[in-house]
Amino acid sequence: MSTSAEVGALLTRAQREIDSGLLPSCQVAIARNGELEHFEAFGDATTDTRYVVFSATKAFVASGAWTLITDGLIDESRPVADYIPEFASNGKESITVEQVMLHTSGFPYAPLGPPQQWTRQGRVEQFARWRLNWEPDSTYEYHPTSAHWVLVEIMDRVSDMDYADLIEHRITGPAGLPRRVLGAPVEDQAGVAHLVNVGDEATPDELEATLGIRELPFSDVTADLLLGFNDPKLRALGVPGGGGVMRAADLALFYQALLHNPGEIWDPAMLADGTGRVRNHRPERWSGIPANRTLGLIVAGDDGRANLRGFGHTGSPRSFGHNGAGGQIAWADPESGLSFAYVTNGMDQHVIRQGRRGIALSSLAALC
Repeated sequence: MSTSAEVGALLTRAQREIDSGLLPSCQVAIARNGELEHFEAFGDATTDTRYVVFSATKAFVASGAWTLITDGLIDESRPVADYIPEFASNGKESITVEQVMLHTSGFPYAPLGPPQQWTRQGRVEQFARWRLNWEPDSTYEYHPTSAHWVLVEIMDRVSDMDYADLIEHRITGPAGLPRRVLGAPVEDQAGVAHLVNVGDEATPDELEATLGIRELPFSDVTADLLLGFNDPKLRALGVPGGGGVMRAADLALFYQALLHNPGEIWDPAMLADGTGRVRNHRPERWSGIPANRTLGLIVAGDDGRANLRGFGHTGSPRSFGHNGAGGQIAWADPESGLSFAYVTNGMDQHVIRQGRRGIALSSLAALC
Protein backbone atom coordinates (compact mmCIF):
# COMPACT_ATOMS: atom_id res chain seq x y z
CA MET A 1 0.00 0.00 0.00
CA SER A 2 1.46 3.32 -1.03
CA THR A 3 0.91 6.52 0.90
CA SER A 4 -2.33 7.34 -0.86
CA ALA A 5 -4.65 10.29 -0.54
CA GLU A 6 -6.79 8.16 1.76
CA VAL A 7 -3.88 7.46 4.09
CA GLY A 8 -2.96 11.13 3.97
CA ALA A 9 -6.49 12.08 5.02
CA LEU A 10 -6.31 9.67 7.97
CA LEU A 11 -2.97 11.03 9.16
CA THR A 12 -4.17 14.61 8.77
CA ARG A 13 -7.19 13.82 10.93
CA ALA A 14 -5.00 12.23 13.59
CA GLN A 15 -2.79 15.34 13.61
CA ARG A 16 -5.73 17.70 14.19
CA GLU A 17 -6.02 17.37 17.97
CA ILE A 18 -2.25 17.48 18.34
CA ASP A 19 -2.07 20.76 16.45
CA SER A 20 -4.97 22.22 18.44
CA GLY A 21 -3.22 21.36 21.70
CA LEU A 22 -6.00 19.09 22.92
CA LEU A 23 -4.01 15.83 22.92
CA PRO A 24 -0.35 15.52 23.94
CA SER A 25 0.38 12.59 21.63
CA CYS A 26 -1.03 9.70 19.64
CA GLN A 27 -0.04 6.90 17.28
CA VAL A 28 -1.78 5.49 14.20
CA ALA A 29 -1.09 2.10 12.62
CA ILE A 30 -2.50 0.30 9.58
CA ALA A 31 -1.60 -3.28 8.70
CA ARG A 32 -2.50 -5.65 5.89
CA ASN A 33 -1.40 -9.07 4.63
CA GLY A 34 0.14 -9.80 8.01
CA GLU A 35 2.47 -6.80 7.84
CA LEU A 36 2.59 -3.26 9.16
CA GLU A 37 2.10 -0.78 6.33
CA HIS A 38 1.80 2.61 8.00
CA PHE A 39 2.84 3.57 11.51
CA GLU A 40 3.06 7.20 12.59
CA ALA A 41 3.54 8.97 15.92
CA PHE A 42 2.30 12.49 16.58
CA GLY A 43 3.04 15.07 19.25
CA ASP A 44 5.18 14.19 22.23
CA ALA A 45 5.81 10.59 21.13
CA THR A 46 7.91 8.40 18.89
CA THR A 47 7.13 5.04 17.31
CA ASP A 48 8.82 3.45 20.33
CA THR A 49 6.39 5.05 22.79
CA ARG A 50 3.97 2.63 24.43
CA TYR A 51 0.49 3.41 25.69
CA VAL A 52 -1.99 1.95 28.15
CA VAL A 53 -4.73 0.66 25.84
CA PHE A 54 -7.38 0.06 28.51
CA SER A 55 -10.21 -2.24 27.34
CA ALA A 56 -8.52 -3.06 24.05
CA THR A 57 -6.62 -5.43 26.37
CA LYS A 58 -9.73 -7.61 26.64
CA ALA A 59 -9.22 -9.03 23.15
CA PHE A 60 -5.82 -10.43 24.14
CA VAL A 61 -7.21 -12.07 27.27
CA ALA A 62 -10.18 -13.55 25.42
CA SER A 63 -7.94 -14.96 22.71
CA GLY A 64 -5.87 -16.64 25.41
CA ALA A 65 -9.04 -18.19 26.82
CA TRP A 66 -9.88 -19.51 23.34
CA THR A 67 -6.73 -21.65 23.37
CA LEU A 68 -7.75 -23.20 26.69
CA ILE A 69 -11.27 -23.87 25.40
CA THR A 70 -9.73 -25.67 22.43
CA ASP A 71 -7.48 -27.64 24.77
CA GLY A 72 -10.58 -28.83 26.62
CA LEU A 73 -9.45 -27.12 29.83
CA ILE A 74 -12.31 -24.60 29.84
CA ASP A 75 -15.91 -25.34 28.89
CA GLU A 76 -17.62 -22.00 28.52
CA SER A 77 -21.03 -23.54 29.19
CA ARG A 78 -20.03 -24.64 32.69
CA PRO A 79 -20.50 -22.54 35.85
CA VAL A 80 -17.61 -20.41 36.99
CA ALA A 81 -17.96 -22.12 40.38
CA ASP A 82 -16.83 -25.42 38.81
CA TYR A 83 -13.43 -23.76 38.35
CA ILE A 84 -13.47 -21.32 41.27
CA PRO A 85 -15.51 -22.85 44.12
CA GLU A 86 -15.01 -19.69 46.21
CA PHE A 87 -17.10 -17.79 43.62
CA ALA A 88 -20.27 -19.75 44.52
CA SER A 89 -21.89 -17.28 46.93
CA ASN A 90 -24.56 -14.59 47.03
CA GLY A 91 -26.53 -15.94 44.06
CA LYS A 92 -23.55 -16.35 41.74
CA GLU A 93 -23.57 -20.16 41.74
CA SER A 94 -25.08 -20.60 38.27
CA ILE A 95 -23.11 -17.93 36.37
CA THR A 96 -21.34 -19.54 33.42
CA VAL A 97 -17.98 -18.75 31.85
CA GLU A 98 -19.80 -17.75 28.67
CA GLN A 99 -21.91 -15.21 30.55
CA VAL A 100 -18.74 -13.75 32.05
CA MET A 101 -17.21 -13.37 28.58
CA LEU A 102 -20.42 -11.88 27.15
CA HIS A 103 -20.96 -9.32 29.96
CA THR A 104 -24.31 -10.84 30.92
CA SER A 105 -23.20 -12.26 34.27
CA GLY A 106 -24.73 -9.58 36.47
CA PHE A 107 -21.84 -8.08 38.45
CA PRO A 108 -20.59 -5.08 36.42
CA TYR A 109 -19.89 -2.97 39.51
CA ALA A 110 -18.29 -5.64 41.68
CA PRO A 111 -15.49 -3.85 43.55
CA LEU A 112 -11.86 -4.93 43.33
CA GLY A 113 -9.23 -2.41 44.30
CA PRO A 114 -6.38 -2.07 46.80
CA PRO A 115 -5.34 -4.00 48.74
CA GLN A 116 -7.20 -7.08 47.45
CA GLN A 117 -6.22 -6.58 43.80
CA TRP A 118 -2.53 -7.09 44.46
CA THR A 119 -2.68 -10.84 45.17
CA ARG A 120 -4.58 -13.83 43.80
CA GLN A 121 -5.68 -14.70 47.32
CA GLY A 122 -7.03 -11.22 47.87
CA ARG A 123 -8.88 -11.24 44.56
CA VAL A 124 -10.50 -14.62 45.21
CA GLU A 125 -11.56 -13.53 48.69
CA GLN A 126 -13.21 -10.53 47.10
CA PHE A 127 -15.00 -12.74 44.54
CA ALA A 128 -16.68 -14.54 47.43
CA ARG A 129 -17.93 -11.23 48.85
CA TRP A 130 -19.34 -9.93 45.58
CA ARG A 131 -23.09 -9.52 45.25
CA LEU A 132 -25.12 -9.28 42.06
CA ASN A 133 -26.22 -6.00 40.50
CA TRP A 134 -28.93 -7.86 38.56
CA GLU A 135 -30.03 -11.43 37.82
CA PRO A 136 -27.44 -13.29 35.71
CA ASP A 137 -28.30 -13.63 32.01
CA SER A 138 -31.30 -11.31 32.31
CA THR A 139 -29.74 -8.38 30.50
CA TYR A 140 -26.47 -6.97 29.11
CA GLU A 141 -24.29 -4.37 30.78
CA TYR A 142 -20.60 -3.93 30.15
CA HIS A 143 -18.35 -5.21 32.96
CA PRO A 144 -15.33 -2.88 32.75
CA THR A 145 -12.97 -4.83 35.03
CA SER A 146 -14.75 -7.39 37.21
CA ALA A 147 -15.50 -10.11 34.65
CA HIS A 148 -11.95 -10.38 33.34
CA TRP A 149 -10.47 -10.82 36.82
CA VAL A 150 -12.72 -13.88 37.12
CA LEU A 151 -11.79 -15.11 33.65
CA VAL A 152 -8.04 -14.97 34.28
CA GLU A 153 -8.39 -16.74 37.60
CA ILE A 154 -10.01 -19.60 35.70
CA MET A 155 -7.20 -19.46 33.13
CA ASP A 156 -4.57 -19.60 35.87
CA ARG A 157 -6.19 -22.58 37.60
CA VAL A 158 -6.74 -24.77 34.55
CA SER A 159 -3.37 -24.03 32.92
CA ASP A 160 -1.17 -23.90 36.05
CA MET A 161 0.33 -20.82 34.44
CA ASP A 162 0.08 -17.09 35.09
CA TYR A 163 -2.37 -15.61 32.60
CA ALA A 164 0.03 -12.88 31.48
CA ASP A 165 2.73 -15.47 30.80
CA LEU A 166 0.23 -17.62 28.92
CA ILE A 167 -0.79 -14.72 26.69
CA GLU A 168 2.85 -13.94 25.93
CA HIS A 169 3.83 -17.55 25.23
CA ARG A 170 0.76 -18.67 23.33
CA ILE A 171 -0.51 -15.48 21.69
CA THR A 172 1.69 -12.41 21.37
CA GLY A 173 5.03 -14.22 21.02
CA PRO A 174 3.85 -16.49 18.18
CA ALA A 175 2.09 -13.48 16.61
CA GLY A 176 5.48 -11.74 16.39
CA LEU A 177 4.89 -8.93 18.86
CA PRO A 178 8.30 -7.89 20.17
CA ARG A 179 7.50 -7.17 23.83
CA ARG A 180 5.25 -8.34 26.62
CA VAL A 181 1.95 -6.46 26.44
CA LEU A 182 0.35 -7.41 29.77
CA GLY A 183 2.07 -7.28 33.13
CA ALA A 184 5.17 -5.47 31.89
CA PRO A 185 7.77 -5.43 34.71
CA VAL A 186 8.46 -2.03 36.25
CA GLU A 187 12.03 -2.12 34.92
CA ASP A 188 10.65 -2.55 31.36
CA GLN A 189 8.34 0.46 31.38
CA ALA A 190 10.64 3.16 30.07
CA GLY A 191 8.89 5.21 27.40
CA VAL A 192 5.30 4.49 28.45
CA ALA A 193 3.25 7.62 27.73
CA HIS A 194 2.04 9.51 30.81
CA LEU A 195 -1.76 9.76 30.90
CA VAL A 196 -3.38 13.18 31.30
CA ASN A 197 -6.97 14.39 31.41
CA VAL A 198 -7.79 16.92 28.69
CA GLY A 199 -10.81 18.99 27.75
CA ASP A 200 -14.02 19.78 29.60
CA GLU A 201 -16.91 17.38 30.13
CA ALA A 202 -19.93 17.54 27.83
CA THR A 203 -22.74 19.68 29.22
CA PRO A 204 -26.17 18.20 29.99
CA ASP A 205 -27.54 20.07 26.95
CA GLU A 206 -24.87 18.54 24.70
CA LEU A 207 -25.55 15.07 26.06
CA GLU A 208 -29.28 15.45 25.54
CA ALA A 209 -28.88 16.77 22.00
CA THR A 210 -26.59 13.90 20.98
CA LEU A 211 -27.49 10.96 23.21
CA GLY A 212 -30.97 11.82 24.46
CA ILE A 213 -29.87 11.82 28.12
CA ARG A 214 -28.83 14.64 30.42
CA GLU A 215 -26.29 12.67 32.41
CA LEU A 216 -24.14 9.63 31.74
CA PRO A 217 -25.00 6.41 33.56
CA PHE A 218 -22.96 5.40 36.57
CA SER A 219 -19.62 3.78 35.84
CA ASP A 220 -16.78 2.72 38.09
CA VAL A 221 -14.36 3.69 35.31
CA THR A 222 -13.57 7.17 36.60
CA ALA A 223 -10.99 9.68 35.44
CA ASP A 224 -8.98 9.00 38.59
CA LEU A 225 -9.08 5.24 38.00
CA LEU A 226 -7.72 5.67 34.46
CA LEU A 227 -4.95 8.01 35.59
CA GLY A 228 -4.03 5.38 38.17
CA PHE A 229 -2.31 3.53 35.35
CA ASN A 230 0.47 6.12 35.51
CA ASP A 231 1.66 4.03 38.46
CA PRO A 232 4.27 1.54 37.17
CA LYS A 233 3.22 -0.92 39.87
CA LEU A 234 -0.36 -0.98 38.56
CA ARG A 235 0.84 -1.42 34.99
CA ALA A 236 3.02 -4.32 36.16
CA LEU A 237 -0.01 -5.96 37.80
CA GLY A 238 -1.45 -6.70 34.37
CA VAL A 239 -5.09 -5.72 34.96
CA PRO A 240 -6.81 -8.06 32.49
CA GLY A 241 -9.75 -5.80 31.72
CA GLY A 242 -7.64 -2.80 30.79
CA GLY A 243 -3.97 -2.83 31.76
CA GLY A 244 -2.27 -3.75 28.48
CA VAL A 245 0.71 -1.59 27.47
CA MET A 246 1.75 -1.45 23.82
CA ARG A 247 2.18 0.58 20.64
CA ALA A 248 -0.47 1.11 17.99
CA ALA A 249 1.68 -1.11 15.77
CA ASP A 250 1.38 -3.99 18.23
CA LEU A 251 -2.40 -3.67 18.29
CA ALA A 252 -2.67 -3.58 14.51
CA LEU A 253 -0.39 -6.62 14.12
CA PHE A 254 -2.31 -8.58 16.77
CA TYR A 255 -5.45 -8.06 14.69
CA GLN A 256 -3.57 -9.24 11.60
CA ALA A 257 -2.83 -12.42 13.53
CA LEU A 258 -6.55 -12.78 14.20
CA LEU A 259 -7.16 -12.43 10.46
CA HIS A 260 -4.41 -14.80 9.27
CA ASN A 261 -3.74 -17.14 12.23
CA PRO A 262 0.02 -17.57 11.64
CA GLY A 263 1.24 -21.00 12.67
CA GLU A 264 -2.33 -21.79 13.76
CA ILE A 265 -2.04 -19.96 17.07
CA TRP A 266 -5.73 -20.71 17.46
CA ASP A 267 -7.80 -23.66 16.32
CA PRO A 268 -9.42 -22.34 13.09
CA ALA A 269 -12.96 -23.20 14.19
CA MET A 270 -12.43 -21.51 17.55
CA LEU A 271 -10.94 -18.46 15.85
CA ALA A 272 -13.91 -18.20 13.49
CA ASP A 273 -16.22 -18.43 16.48
CA GLY A 274 -14.34 -15.80 18.46
CA THR A 275 -14.10 -13.29 15.62
CA GLY A 276 -17.43 -13.84 13.89
CA ARG A 277 -20.11 -15.67 15.85
CA VAL A 278 -22.27 -13.17 17.70
CA ARG A 279 -23.51 -14.79 20.91
CA ASN A 280 -24.88 -11.70 22.63
CA HIS A 281 -27.48 -9.69 20.68
CA ARG A 282 -29.07 -8.15 23.75
CA PRO A 283 -29.59 -4.38 23.92
CA GLU A 284 -27.33 -2.55 26.34
CA ARG A 285 -29.18 -1.53 29.49
CA TRP A 286 -28.90 2.26 29.22
CA SER A 287 -28.36 2.90 25.50
CA GLY A 288 -30.52 0.17 23.94
CA ILE A 289 -27.81 -0.59 21.38
CA PRO A 290 -27.59 -4.34 20.63
CA ALA A 291 -24.33 -5.76 21.94
CA ASN A 292 -23.16 -7.75 18.88
CA ARG A 293 -20.61 -9.53 21.06
CA THR A 294 -18.72 -12.69 20.33
CA LEU A 295 -16.85 -14.65 22.98
CA GLY A 296 -14.59 -11.67 23.64
CA LEU A 297 -14.94 -9.23 20.74
CA ILE A 298 -17.48 -6.87 19.17
CA VAL A 299 -18.74 -7.23 15.58
CA ALA A 300 -19.72 -4.10 13.63
CA GLY A 301 -22.96 -5.55 12.28
CA ASP A 302 -25.28 -4.49 9.46
CA ASP A 303 -27.96 -2.67 11.46
CA GLY A 304 -26.57 0.83 10.89
CA ARG A 305 -25.18 1.08 14.42
CA ALA A 306 -21.59 0.04 13.81
CA ASN A 307 -20.42 3.56 14.60
CA LEU A 308 -22.06 3.29 18.03
CA ARG A 309 -20.10 0.09 18.72
CA GLY A 310 -16.71 1.69 18.15
CA PHE A 311 -16.38 1.34 14.39
CA GLY A 312 -16.72 3.86 11.57
CA HIS A 313 -19.24 4.25 8.76
CA THR A 314 -17.19 2.71 5.94
CA GLY A 315 -15.96 -0.71 7.11
CA SER A 316 -17.73 -3.98 6.42
CA PRO A 317 -20.37 -5.44 8.77
CA ARG A 318 -17.92 -8.28 9.51
CA SER A 319 -15.36 -5.97 11.09
CA PHE A 320 -14.45 -7.03 14.61
CA GLY A 321 -12.51 -5.41 17.43
CA HIS A 322 -12.50 -4.00 20.92
CA ASN A 323 -11.74 -0.37 21.72
CA GLY A 324 -10.59 1.13 25.01
CA ALA A 325 -11.30 4.04 27.33
CA GLY A 326 -9.89 7.42 26.45
CA GLY A 327 -10.33 6.89 22.71
CA GLN A 328 -8.18 3.82 22.01
CA ILE A 329 -9.22 2.06 18.78
CA ALA A 330 -8.48 -1.48 17.54
CA TRP A 331 -10.24 -3.47 14.81
CA ALA A 332 -9.82 -5.65 11.74
CA ASP A 333 -11.98 -5.97 8.64
CA PRO A 334 -12.00 -9.47 7.08
CA GLU A 335 -13.37 -8.08 3.80
CA SER A 336 -10.55 -5.60 3.13
CA GLY A 337 -7.86 -7.39 5.13
CA LEU A 338 -7.04 -4.16 6.95
CA SER A 339 -6.44 -3.76 10.65
CA PHE A 340 -6.29 -0.37 12.34
CA ALA A 341 -5.16 0.94 15.69
CA TYR A 342 -5.11 4.39 17.28
CA VAL A 343 -3.79 5.11 20.76
CA THR A 344 -3.43 8.30 22.77
CA ASN A 345 -2.48 9.37 26.28
CA GLY A 346 -4.91 12.30 26.25
CA MET A 347 -8.02 11.24 28.15
CA ASP A 348 -10.59 13.54 26.55
CA GLN A 349 -13.27 14.29 29.13
CA HIS A 350 -15.76 15.30 26.43
CA VAL A 351 -17.29 11.93 25.56
CA ILE A 352 -19.13 13.22 22.49
CA ARG A 353 -16.01 14.75 20.96
CA GLN A 354 -14.02 11.64 21.80
CA GLY A 355 -16.63 9.41 20.19
CA ARG A 356 -16.83 11.51 17.05
CA ARG A 357 -13.05 11.48 16.72
CA GLY A 358 -13.04 7.70 16.89
CA ILE A 359 -15.78 7.37 14.28
CA ALA A 360 -13.96 9.76 11.95
CA LEU A 361 -10.62 7.98 12.32
CA SER A 362 -12.13 4.53 11.81
CA SER A 363 -14.14 5.70 8.81
CA LEU A 364 -11.03 7.18 7.16
CA ALA A 365 -8.92 4.13 8.02
CA ALA A 366 -11.39 1.73 6.41
CA LEU A 367 -11.04 3.66 3.14
CA CYS A 368 -7.29 3.06 3.05
